[in-house]
Amino acid sequence: MKMNANNNKSDSSPGKLKPSKRAVEAAKYKCPVELSIRIIGGKWKSVILWNIKERTMRFGELKREISGITVKMLAQQLRELEQDGIISRKMYYEVPPRVEYSLTETGKSLIPILQVLADWGMKYKEIYMG
Repeated sequence: MKMNANNNKSDSSPGKLKPSKRAVEAAKYKCPVELSIRIIGGKWKSVILWNIKERTMRFGELKREISGITVKMLAQQLRELEQDGIISRKMYYEVPPRVEYSLTETGKSLIPILQVLADWGMKYKEIYMG
């Protein structure tokens, strides 16, 4: 039995690494839109991303900016976005502790997509909601 780069036992041939959990999960999606929606879909993720698109924000700032989101939901959504590599979390070890969130390069690549969604939403609102 061989050890791969992650020190996991592997029966695979030398030089082959076991795919990451994220890669295995991504491979399950046959439609790239489905995968994209899995990563940034839902009620809050796109709103969070829209709020941090231009600057780094602290947890409390995000909570104040996003009306209707609970502390628990904001923490969960931020954790998922971080795990998916969309945002980064920087913790400052001071009293009181300070945590800041910002977009990663992958997250920044979503800004044009979010802008198109925002433009579409404004047009839809004008046409159908007066």
